Amino acid sequence: MIPLNENLKGKTAVITGGSGVLTSAMAKELARHGTNIVILNRNKATGESIVAEIEQRGGTAIAISCDVLDKDSVKAAEALTLSMFGCCDILINGAGGNHQDATTSDEVLSEADLLDVNSRTLYDLEIEGIERVINLNLLGTIIPSQVFSKNMIGLNGATIINISSMSAYTPLTKIPAYSASKAAINNYTAWLAVYLSEVSIRVNAIAPGFFLTNQNRNLLMQEDGSLTQRSKKIIDHTPMKRFGLAEDLLGTLIWLADDNLSGFVTGVTIPIDGGFMAYSGV
Repeated sequence: MIPLNENLKGKTAVITGGSGVLTSAMAKELARHGTNIVILNRNKATGESIVAEIEQRGGTAIAISCDVLDKDSVKAAEALTLSMFGCCDILINGAGGNHQDATTSDEVLSEADLLDVNSRTLYDLEIEGIERVINLNLLGTIIPSQVFSKNMIGLNGATIINISSMSAYTPLTKIPAYSASKAAINNYTAWLAVYLSEVSIRVNAIAPGFFLTNQNRNLLMQEDGSLTQRSKKIIDHTPMKRFGLAEDLLGTLIWLADDNLSGFVTGVTIPIDGGFMAYSGV
């Protein structure tokens, strides 16, 4: 267990998409250190279930219904945050995801795919599906940054932590829109870090490797609990030979969140991937 960090006590962390497997683990860990937690989700009920867990453990948290693609909705969430806890100190942009409408059926195209009505090729991807994924991942990070960072200016230890992905570095097969949008997150993180550097806001990102979540479980696990062919490839290319666990992210999270530990760190994306990015496959 990570030692309690007194520097985070009394601060306020806003976490978009805060009821996800990874982001909820972040919320619970920050709450354990005494941080006030604000969970933003479109579905307030899912956020409230995480709030209940935090409160049962003695922490302080609220859930707010919020659409990260609607600037007015995000502004309303920030106003409520200000009234409850004051300014946001730590913004975690965790809202994101992929969608089947932006996913091809196969890893590579064959001529037979063009004749198969059940195959979804690049040419079958609807623009609306692609836009949905890119908007959620990229605009869903930019808009909360716009809204919350303005009142973070000049705060001691203010920081923004974006959530990237291994697909930001090398695009994963089948998911072109997701990979492109996560590559954009890395670029945006570096840009925003420079832009906010003189107003005392640090900006970094965490790039998880392969973690089992509600969104990817069907891609990585068979119904009987065995690995799919895709997940076998992942494990074969992960030197530590396992999927990540949510708790694997928490040490880096606490380090980035505390200005006393990482006060000269800004503009970087940190892979937490069991060596996946380091391994060439040979």
